[in-house]
Amino acid sequence: MDITNLTTVTEFVLIGLSDLPEVRYPLFVVFALIYQVTLVGNGAILLAIGTEKKLRTPMYYFLANLSLLDIFCPSATVPKMLENLLTEKQSISFIGCALQLYFLVALAGTEVFLLAVMAYDRYVAICFPLRYTLIMTKVRCVQLTAGTWAAGFLNSLLHTVFTFRLSFCKSNRVNQYYCDIPPVVALSCSSTYVAEMVVLVAGGVLGISAFLITFISYIYIISAILKIQSAEGKRKAFSTCASHLLVVCLFYGTTTFTYVRPSSSQHSPARDRLISMLYGVITPMLNPIIYSLRNTDVKGALRKILCHKTCLQLK
Repeated sequence: MDITNLTTVTEFVLIGLSDLPEVRYPLFVVFALIYQVTLVGNGAILLAIGTEKKLRTPMYYFLANLSLLDIFCPSATVPKMLENLLTEKQSISFIGCALQLYFLVALAGTEVFLLAVMAYDRYVAICFPLRYTLIMTKVRCVQLTAGTWAAGFLNSLLHTVFTFRLSFCKSNRVNQYYCDIPPVVALSCSSTYVAEMVVLVAGGVLGISAFLITFISYIYIISAILKIQSAEGKRKAFSTCASHLLVVCLFYGTTTFTYVRPSSSQHSPARDRLISMLYGVITPMLNPIIYSLRNTDVKGALRKILCHKTCLQLK
């Protein structure tokens, strides 16, 4: 349904894969499985950290918050996407679209800030090991975590308000699976200058600041590791931050590929939308796999949980 006059938009239509109906059901199965793996994987990380006393350290406290984000973030978009893949009705209410955009931007922003905090934690652990417990106290960890969540949600509130105060009267067809800032702003029939400047200034300043903290932290970390004389010492030092470094590269790599890559003239819009959806679905699924495969403490805690469950079933 297109709204071409000065009629107020009361709902939006999420286009999804409407122009590739033949792959709708296979995609439903694929994304449903990915979503289930994401929930189980991140839930297992939370369970391991919550039950194993050895994992009650700042690094794993931040990892638990990352797992929460990796559960919440796809939950803001995937259930609606699965519903749209199964049914011909692909509409979402104006309020529903605003809420989806708010939580999606808030959770993604929080993850950007949290990755910066986790990089700082690894910087302190490797560059100042003797002072680590004095710097990364419980109070400091709670303050840093609360700050990341508050910054993410306040930043999103700013973007959501300036996006949905626009007038929508040209069309209500959102060129995406979910409500995101660029495709929603593109539907406005009023000036989008202020909304675009808010994205550019607020999002740019906060996003670039978080990236620089992460990037500079790892420059110092790599420099400190290279100064270690023994190969075993280098291996141990690198193993403490390897998982987080992989997650950072995965996050920024998929973000850049989704939002910065040039539009392809050789592919249909549906394929481009499918590629962009991988950013919000694949990354949360891979994060717990990376941490469980590369981290011996997490693997040990998960084995204990599985062994305990198996023993209970045998009794």
